[in-house]
Amino acid sequence: MITSMFILLGKPNFTSYDYYSRIPKCQLSWATTVLLHIQNKILRMIANSEPVADTARELCADIETLMSGVICSILTVDQAGLLHPLAAPSLPADYSSALDGMMVGPEVGSCGAAAYLREPVIIEDIRRDLRCARSMGLIEGLGVSGCWSFPVVNAGGDAIAVIGFYSEQARSPSASERALAEACVDLCGLALQRHERAVDRERRANIDALTGLPNRSAYNVAMAQIPCDVPGAWALFIIDLDNLKIVNDTFGHLAGDALIKAAGTRIARAMAPDVSFRLGGDEFAVIIQNPVSLADLNAAAERVLTELERSADCEGHAVAPRATIGGAVLGVSERSAMAVNEAADFALYHAKETGRGGFVRYWPGIGTRITRRRDAIRDVADALADDRMETHYQPIVGLDTGEIVGLEALCRMRTVTGELVSALAFREATSDAHIAAELTQRVAVTVARDIAFWRDRGLLVQQVGLNVSTADFYTGSLAQKLEDAFGRAGVPLGGLIVEVSEDACIGRSDRVVAREIEALRAAGVRVALDDFGTGHASLTHLLNVPVDIIKIDQAFIGRLWPDDPSMVIVEGLIDIARQLGIEIVAEGIETEVQASQLWSMGCKVGQGFAFARAADRDTTSALLRRHASGREGATPIFAQSPMEGSTSRVRRVRSA
Repeated sequence: MITSMFILLGKPNFTSYDYYSRIPKCQLSWATTVLLHIQNKILRMIANSEPVADTARELCADIETLMSGVICSILTVDQAGLLHPLAAPSLPADYSSALDGMMVGPEVGSCGAAAYLREPVIIEDIRRDLRCARSMGLIEGLGVSGCWSFPVVNAGGDAIAVIGFYSEQARSPSASERALAEACVDLCGLALQRHERAVDRERRANIDALTGLPNRSAYNVAMAQIPCDVPGAWALFIIDLDNLKIVNDTFGHLAGDALIKAAGTRIARAMAPDVSFRLGGDEFAVIIQNPVSLADLNAAAERVLTELERSADCEGHAVAPRATIGGAVLGVSERSAMAVNEAADFALYHAKETGRGGFVRYWPGIGTRITRRRDAIRDVADALADDRMETHYQPIVGLDTGEIVGLEALCRMRTVTGELVSALAFREATSDAHIAAELTQRVAVTVARDIAFWRDRGLLVQQVGLNVSTADFYTGSLAQKLEDAFGRAGVPLGGLIVEVSEDACIGRSDRVVAREIEALRAAGVRVALDDFGTGHASLTHLLNVPVDIIKIDQAFIGRLWPDDPSMVIVEGLIDIARQLGIEIVAEGIETEVQASQLWSMGCKVGQGFAFARAADRDTTSALLRRHASGREGATPIFAQSPMEGSTSRVRRVRSA
């Protein structure tokens, strides 16, 4: 029976019937019963995933019960070859502490030697064995004389633990004691292996495989456990890489992975000893408890940004990680981990909106803006679901004739109370990619249908402008979507103008936008750079993102008076555009004087309240019947005020 038990424990070489045949039957029966009891109890603890320290402690206690006059201890051996106490219920705590971190070696006591040699080491008399000389001062007070150590070796042949037996008498272990010791070695090995597998599973579950940093799961646990009762006790950074997409698009995802890995290493180094996390994608977080960093969050953020600005080798390409940081401190108002996380998110969003590559610390006013954005997204989403989004049209007018030469399609939202709201009121909603894409799709379908409507009634529409957002360039083939919408209406794309904001044409978007613009042009669509002068674009961007039309923002048009710099800027822009073969459209013309000035400077086309406000399809149909260029009997279009009775002045402009 006892032989079969040892076979079960994985010791097929330890099955000597010769020895057990010499043990009296009464003793054999008792030993077998006790061993089976120990085995079953320890295996049950292992199966129930009890803490390995508790299992080891129980095993030591059982051994001491079975071996009279023997004290048992278990030490683990780490990968560096250092000993660490795991269980020693009968040894003084200071003795175990003294062994912690001791390097294994052939002359380091019986435990250190057994781990080093990976074989049992039997020392009959501690005081006479030179291997114990270094630890004699510790051992003398224990009241023991002999020490027997048995290594626990894993499948790879490495010692992962040592079981030490301290005998009160100077002697070697008996055959039965040695048998018990080796059986316990197997039980200890099972417990440690089960523990290592559990630790490895936990490590994989909580560690990001790419960066080696704790992952979002670990972050959630840490945030759930962090105390929130003392304002100012900790802070949070949310860090977002700014150039991951362009690296992925330009150099491939392996280079992008290298960038993420480099960024993670640098963030962790800059913020140590505080813990850094990779939340996923290009987003990181740091829970800040270090007093130095807490005292000056700006300086801490600057350390991160400085670390990141150095170039990193990303699959053979030198790339400098760029990041934007939002930060928040546990405060009187932010008294929960969730509130601090939300505040840091608000700050990050604000930092991205106001200028990427910097740090913004949360203040209460930021939340108001974010709330407005969320409300706008919700309102537009509801309006889309309820079919309350409408398309209105503002005439584009030839400044020499005052006749309509085109239209700009503008999105309007009908509220639940029936109020009509302009796009400016819900502009923030278009920062959401899904909302922006859905709006563009709806307007495109409506524009195509309305053009077909006017065509069937003999109303000529030379061109119609359609506004798109940056998000439209990243949600799939914009050209294909427009082709599909216009194709279903039986309308060619030749008269369509896609109007792109300045923000879509600069920075990381250049390459993507340029590709989409080429696809649009290939489909017969012209492209206009909208609201020129309000963003950060310059004429140099026309080299990378060529356009057919530039629309001068009304901020310049409203300042067209003598000696104002706007006169020089607009005149110069018109001249440059003419030489490049780019058409100029002036936006926001509110007076005839402005129209006259623009015509005299060489601008041929414009739009604004001086001519007409945006109107629905039916109103626009009436305007086209009276004022569309090329239509027999067409007359100049002017608003009733302030341009009433201005036909003669238009004629003078035309003759200028």
